[in-house]
Amino acid sequence: MISVLPERTRANQIIAISLPILSGMISQNILNLVDAAMVGHLGSAALGAVGISSYMNFLFVSLFMGLATGVQVMVARRLGEGRTGRAAAPLNGSLLLNLLLAVPAAIILYFAAPTIVTSLLDDPNVIRESEVYLQMRVIGIWAIAMNFTFRGFWSGIKLTKYYMYVLISMHAVNIFLNYALIYGNFGFPEMGVQGAGLGTSISMILGTVAHFTLGLYKARPYGFMEKLPSLDSLKSIIRLSIPNSVQQFFFAAGFSTLFWIISKVSTDSLAAANALTNIMLVAILPCIAFGISASTLVSEALGKQDQNDAYQWGWDVTKLTVIVLTLLAVIFILFAEPILSVFLVEVSALELAYWPMIILAIMLPLEALGMVMMHALIGAGATNKSMKVSLGMQWLLFLPAVWVIGPILGYGLAVIWLAQAAYRSVQAIIFTFMWRNKGWSNISV
Repeated sequence: MISVLPERTRANQIIAISLPILSGMISQNILNLVDAAMVGHLGSAALGAVGISSYMNFLFVSLFMGLATGVQVMVARRLGEGRTGRAAAPLNGSLLLNLLLAVPAAIILYFAAPTIVTSLLDDPNVIRESEVYLQMRVIGIWAIAMNFTFRGFWSGIKLTKYYMYVLISMHAVNIFLNYALIYGNFGFPEMGVQGAGLGTSISMILGTVAHFTLGLYKARPYGFMEKLPSLDSLKSIIRLSIPNSVQQFFFAAGFSTLFWIISKVSTDSLAAANALTNIMLVAILPCIAFGISASTLVSEALGKQDQNDAYQWGWDVTKLTVIVLTLLAVIFILFAEPILSVFLVEVSALELAYWPMIILAIMLPLEALGMVMMHALIGAGATNKSMKVSLGMQWLLFLPAVWVIGPILGYGLAVIWLAQAAYRSVQAIIFTFMWRNKGWSNISV
């Protein structure tokens, strides 16, 4: 008889890795709300500039986020192989790559920011605010990239609590600096939107310093700052990381494209879609946290040459995630209107969002299945296959279908959300089939 829940000891391992990551992500959402409230007092142009520029900055950062995946997979694999003293070598190599790639990128983007902003925006007030905010944000890209790399390392050695400690501390510093630099409090200069961007970048840099300090105290037994990986290992980091970076970039860009298509349907539909997307991004946080634990546990088991254990870890993490997302789905269905009313004021937009919200809720358990299976495959080293499935489903099928369904045929938001549910369902089934097929079991990392 197949158990609905994993064994208690295995469940405890999953929760121990996932919970600190989830806590850190929740603190990030709280920070975003506080930031929006602070900047909102500067006016609509400032708030709009921060929103648009933050998204641009995320697209730039996403190009380096994949390095965290490569580090996590390789660190967990080295631990599984019993090579504890060499486990931090991928971290050392990734930090070097970030130094060589992200620092020059930050300098180039700082000077390119005005050109980027003016090419995308029309409102002079928003352009002016966006230019200075984006410049302040991009100077910290290298720090964000390194922080993600450390997250990969802490996840790989199952000490995600250190990632949580640094992230929450970093967010507290960010709130203080934003309050000081936006309004000129505590003797700081009043910088407005520029101060908001600078405060965030300084907090990211301090987070990097904290990670390095923790690493010197806690990661020395793993070889932190002692040896660089071999050239072959560096190539493995790049091979594992690039597909995930590309996947992150185009997944984010796909949301922009989706919003652009929905804007062609109606303004109310765009407002409703924005609210639904914000709700969905919060709802899938447990999927991401549990998915990261799946990557670590699968990779470690494969390092031990135990393919059956790796296979079982994928299913064990999936069971817990599906249960959590099912409970969340019930809450969303029962309280759909009150939740939507937090984001939507106009009755017309609220009515448009109701049924898509129900569709979103019903889809959450299957979303959990798909995301954990994808992360398990990444943990096994199948980053290239994962990228191809994700980008192919989103860009070759879903987005063209939405263009036909919405602007061309004139169907509303509910049908568009049904199409999204179909695309995510098929993707989840593909990832599950790939996991069951075990073609990943002999990938060298």
